[in-house]
Amino acid sequence: MNRTISLTEGPILKALLRFSVPFLLANLLQALYGAVDLMVIGWFCPAESVAAVSTGTQVTQIITSLITGFTMAGTILVGKYAGMKKQKEVETSISTTITFFGVFSIFLTVILLLNISNILRLLQIPGESFDEAYRYIFICCLGIFFICEYNALSAVLRGYGDSLSPLFFVAIACVCNVAGDFFTVAVLGMGAAGTAIATVASQGISMLAAILYLNHKKFIFHFSLRTLRINRRILKELIFIGIPVSFQECMVRFSFLYLTAIMNGFGVLAASAVGIASKYDVFAMLPATSISNALTALTAQNLGAGKPGRAKQFLKYGMTAAFLCSLVFFAWAQLSPQSMIRLFSGNPEVISAGMPFFRGCSFDYLAVSFLFCLNGYLNGHEKTLFTMLNCCAGALLIRVPVLFLLVHAGISNLRIYGLVSPISSLVMIGVIGIYGIIHRRKLSPVPAALSGPPCQTAENLRET
Repeated sequence: MNRTISLTEGPILKALLRFSVPFLLANLLQALYGAVDLMVIGWFCPAESVAAVSTGTQVTQIITSLITGFTMAGTILVGKYAGMKKQKEVETSISTTITFFGVFSIFLTVILLLNISNILRLLQIPGESFDEAYRYIFICCLGIFFICEYNALSAVLRGYGDSLSPLFFVAIACVCNVAGDFFTVAVLGMGAAGTAIATVASQGISMLAAILYLNHKKFIFHFSLRTLRINRRILKELIFIGIPVSFQECMVRFSFLYLTAIMNGFGVLAASAVGIASKYDVFAMLPATSISNALTALTAQNLGAGKPGRAKQFLKYGMTAAFLCSLVFFAWAQLSPQSMIRLFSGNPEVISAGMPFFRGCSFDYLAVSFLFCLNGYLNGHEKTLFTMLNCCAGALLIRVPVLFLLVHAGISNLRIYGLVSPISSLVMIGVIGIYGIIHRRKLSPVPAALSGPPCQTAENLRET
C-alpha cells in the first residue's frame, strides 16, 4: 500500500515523525471521543452521572488496555517478519491475529457481563451512581468484539509500516461518537446509557469501514471467512509475546482502579474530580503513549533487518519529543488546574476538590515520557516479560501499597494521592536503567530468549 513507510531506511527523525504523528493523532482522536462522553454528561447531567461515567470508563479502559496490550504482539510479529522480508509469515501473522481476537472477544464479553455488579461493588461506587454505571458498562461490553477487531486491524497495519490508515478509521469513530453523544444525551436524555450506545455504535462502524476499505485497496491480506485461519506456531508467538504486555497494562489499570475506589469512598465530589483527572492523564500522556507504540514497530522492523543502532537512535529522538510535549500539560496543570477541570465540570466544589490532585499527579506526565518510550523500545526487542514484571511491580508493590497506607493513616489531602503515580514511575525508570546496564549486550538484533518462544532463535534470523 502506498501509505506504508520504510522504517529501516532513510533519515531517522523523518521516519519517526512520519510514522509516529499518525499514531499521536489517532490516539488523540480516540481520547477525544472518550472525553466527549464525560463532557456531555457533565454539561447535561448531575454529578451522580459524572461519577457513573468516570467510574465506568475506568472499567472499560482496563478492557481496552487488555486488548491493545495483547494486539501489540501482532504489531511486533508483523513488524519483525516485514523487516526480515518474509511475506508469507506476514500474511500468516495477520490471519492468526485477526481470527484469534475475534474468538477471544466472545469469551471476554461473556466473562464481563456476568461480573459487572461485582466489579462495581469492589470499586465502592456511590449508591446513587450504581445503576447508571451498571448500564454504561453493560452496553460497552456488548461492543468488545468491535474493540478487539479494530485494534487487531490497527496493530497489523502499524507493524507493516502503515500508521496512517488507522488514523482515518478512528476519525470515523470519533465523528460518529461525538454526534451520537449529543443526540442520545442532549436530545433523548438517555444519560450514561446514551454515551455507551454512541461509543459501541461508532466502534462498529469504524471496524466495518476498515475492513471494506482494506479489501477495496487490495491490502496484502484479503479479509474474508475463507482467509481467516489460525496458525499454531504464530499463535504460540502471539500469546507468548502478547500476554505479558496485556497483563502489564491490566495491572497498571487495576492500580488506578484502586485509586478510583478510594476516591469513591471520599464521596461524589472527589470521585468526579479524579475521574476528570484520569481523562487528562490520557491526553497529557498521548505523546509518550503514541511514540512508545511507534517505537515498538520501529524497533521490531529494524531488529528484523539487523539494524540495532538505528533502533537506538529512534529511542533517543522519541524520548526527547515525548518529554517536550508532556512539558506543556505539566505547566498547565501547575499554573491553572482550575481551567482544566472547568472544561468538564462547572461545579465549583468539584473544581476545588480537583486542583490539588491535578498539581500532584501532573508530575507523572514528565516521568512517563521516558518510561513509556523505554517500554516500547524493549517490547520491540520482545522483552515483554521484563516490561511486564517491572510495570506490575510498580503498580502492585509501590502504587497500591502506598495508597493503602495513606488511606489507613487517615490522610485526605488529594495532592499527596496524586504524587503516588509519579513516584512509582520514577522507580520503574530506575529499574529499567539497571536492567539496561546488566543486559547491555543482550539488547541486540536477536529476539530475547527471556520472552520469546523457542522459534525465536538467532538461527531463524540468520536465514535472512
